[in-house]
Amino acid sequence: MGKKLTNQLTGRHFLTLKDFTEDEINYLLDLAADLKEKKKAGIPHHYMKGQNIALLFEKPSTRTRCAFTVACIDLGAHPEYLGKNDIQFGKKESVRDTAIVLGRMFDGIEFRGFDQETVDGLAKHSGVPVWNGLTNEFHPTQILADFLTVKEHIGHLKGVKFVYVGDGRNNMGNSLLIGGAKVGMDIRICSPEVLFPDQDVVNYAEEVAKDSGAKITITADIDEAVSGAEVIYTDVWVSMGEEDKFKERIDLLYPYQVNKEMLEKTGNKDVMFLHCLPSFHDLETEVGRDVYEKFGLKEMEVTDEVFQSDNSFVFDEAENRLHTIKAVMAATNGSVNS
Repeated sequence: MGKKLTNQLTGRHFLTLKDFTEDEINYLLDLAADLKEKKKAGIPHHYMKGQNIALLFEKPSTRTRCAFTVACIDLGAHPEYLGKNDIQFGKKESVRDTAIVLGRMFDGIEFRGFDQETVDGLAKHSGVPVWNGLTNEFHPTQILADFLTVKEHIGHLKGVKFVYVGDGRNNMGNSLLIGGAKVGMDIRICSPEVLFPDQDVVNYAEEVAKDSGAKITITADIDEAVSGAEVIYTDVWVSMGEEDKFKERIDLLYPYQVNKEMLEKTGNKDVMFLHCLPSFHDLETEVGRDVYEKFGLKEMEVTDEVFQSDNSFVFDEAENRLHTIKAVMAATNGSVNS
């Protein structure tokens, strides 16, 4: 089965989980677990030996950059980082022209930036596999890391009661809703009504759920959303490039802060807490201190008590960015069967 799926994935792009079946997503998670074991055991896995990979970053990132860089090196490939001053799509060169040039020099391209149409354009014109490291609309590599973490600690994905609390229409809300629907979760988006996911995304998830057995809930009611939850997930209230919206988002989302009371409402003492990071749970960052000075909040989307608790698996989740990204690259552009 693995070899068959690997052959199906060879040469594919990884732009959104819409493009992948439940079996393909689970295959990538199984491959990630295998690669994680190999790394821990010191077993070489140079499935992309001799390849050159372009890492394009309009938006900076700690985990995405480190994960793709280490993944490339572990797989035997060479990563080349190109930051926002190295790639200026539409200013000095079009996406199409950039894609063609990079496709002739590199064996694969990662993109992390703003517009989904940019990564789609790279995929259309480059002629090599393109991987989405984050756009405003989707963050598919993060979802694989989240799901691997859930599988490691709960043992399965099907039927897991998974609650995303916060801005339901951002890239994480969209991607968790789609991913949860694909793998058959009881996926719940809990946010103020004005931040509900786009109806097109909801309709897509509900259609997918007919085949996967997933259950889809979109609600502003916290008690309804978290009842019996096995996983509670949140994200920052303000995305990169929207720093002028702190007051508006705090007013909307403070009631949805993940705290001890919310965890207790689940009725599950073992409920997992997940966060894609970075997180503003204390005053140890410039942003955290600035928000405290302006608005009096010491903690934002999650309290430090929850973030540091035994229920929190955020650092397992962060590490799993490496292993799942490695699986995506190896499956789409490597010789996994060799």
